[in-house]
Amino acid sequence: MNGLRALCLSLVLLPLGVAADTLRLVADPWPPFTDQTLLNNGVASDLVSSALGRAGYATEYAQVPWERAVRGLQRSDYDVLINAWYSEERASYGYFSAPFLLNRIRLLRRKGSAIQFEQLADLYPQRIAVVRGYAYSAEFNSDPRLRKVGVGSFASAARMLQAKRVELTLEDEFVARYHLARELSGIRDELEFLPRPLSENGLHILIRRSHPQHQAIAEAFNRAIAAMRADGSYAAILQQHGL
Repeated sequence: MNGLRALCLSLVLLPLGVAADTLRLVADPWPPFTDQTLLNNGVASDLVSSALGRAGYATEYAQVPWERAVRGLQRSDYDVLINAWYSEERASYGYFSAPFLLNRIRLLRRKGSAIQFEQLADLYPQRIAVVRGYAYSAEFNSDPRLRKVGVGSFASAARMLQAKRVELTLEDEFVARYHLARELSGIRDELEFLPRPLSENGLHILIRRSHPQHQAIAEAFNRAIAAMRADGSYAAILQQHGL
């Protein structure tokens, strides 16, 4: 009986909004934002786990390919996809937080290429390597006149571009620079960014709608991120990751 009373008391004393179960976080390898080889699994993972911890949620992190992460969220294998751009399709099965980072999406071409970009129509003649399942922008994703070639990763896309199998690819600028400085260093001098970005996308966490606390988790996360911005801990995490 004493043990039962102690358990009941501990539950009563839990702060409001604290989840009883551990939130299962998932992301694909997307350095410098998410990657198990990096400090605290990358800067986005660090911000998300820190904010959720501040909000009172325990977390665990899993890393799988993007399409598997999305399917896992839909099947309730995971609770929170931590690196999602907004799309209406994703909003049908997940609940978005406010954005906690900004991704600047830029096109890359081979050096010496005359390709320019001012509007989407400028891209219609070109083959563009895209990572399957990514939501680059609503206009880009929905335009059937774009000649998209699906690939599994930015590294694959960059190598296809260098090999002249496509004319363009695209990625978040920080992500592209990260890979070009590392495993793609042998071809980085052959590629260049187009001056005009395709889009700027807010990075959100996406909580499965089947989770009974999905809205409460998002709201608690938003408050924690705001508090971290105000007290300097948000900027400190960015600095630790070299951003």
